[in-house]
Amino acid sequence: MTPLDDAHAATQAAPEDEARLLRYYAILAETELYLLLEREADGGRADPVTVDPGIGPVALAFDLELRLAGFAGAPSPYLALPGREAARLLAGSGLGLALNLDEVSETILDTETLAWLAGVEAETEAGEARPSEVQGPRGVPADLLEAIDRKLAMAAGRASHAVLVDAVYADGGSGHLLAVFDCAPDARGQLAAAIGEAMAFQGFGAGWLDVTFLNAGSDIAARIERVGLRFDLPDAVRPTPPGSDPDKPPRLR
Repeated sequence: MTPLDDAHAATQAAPEDEARLLRYYAILAETELYLLLEREADGGRADPVTVDPGIGPVALAFDLELRLAGFAGAPSPYLALPGREAARLLAGSGLGLALNLDEVSETILDTETLAWLAGVEAETEAGEARPSEVQGPRGVPADLLEAIDRKLAMAAGRASHAVLVDAVYADGGSGHLLAVFDCAPDARGQLAAAIGEAMAFQGFGAGWLDVTFLNAGSDIAARIERVGLRFDLPDAVRPTPPGSDPDKPPRLR
């Protein structure tokens, strides 16, 4: 079972639960999809295989390369891209999406749904916030905490950890603040956008959550770490060169 399978099953168990449906779309947006092509992509052009299930032409994609291979029955060209990019590409071409055909999470999404998915905007404000007062976060929905944790896990190796607090600012404003520690400068914009996307799928507007980037050791960083909810980012996975582990000698082909 994949994360998309689990999210799909949850929506089927409670079709009227909008929170479960939004969670499904949030996971779909960040899942790597394998889009079946007619031929190898050439010069930036990709021609998806399409079928018409009665709602107009739809492209075929799977959340595992193995699933695509099993469906196609032979080695086939494909384009790998995140769900949000697939939605943008297909909706812009007037296509729907048949996702995971013959699998437990089989779903057909029309062009309008893909256009909505592609249009979900990340509205989080990122900056160097300096709150005058911080305390432990209150009233944060569990689904949003899970979404933030999932987004941070995807940034493995780009920062050390993050801490969520409630903050009060000198101008009297207040709100939730996510402090990301020791983040690589070139990853800040992407990470802020990812957190904003998590918020957007939860239905929260701009300003509900601020993202700031701090280095450990400052006074404000110490105060935030003392009272906040901590998320540890995993280390980047580095491939092990063949033969570097004496217990696992390289295999001959």
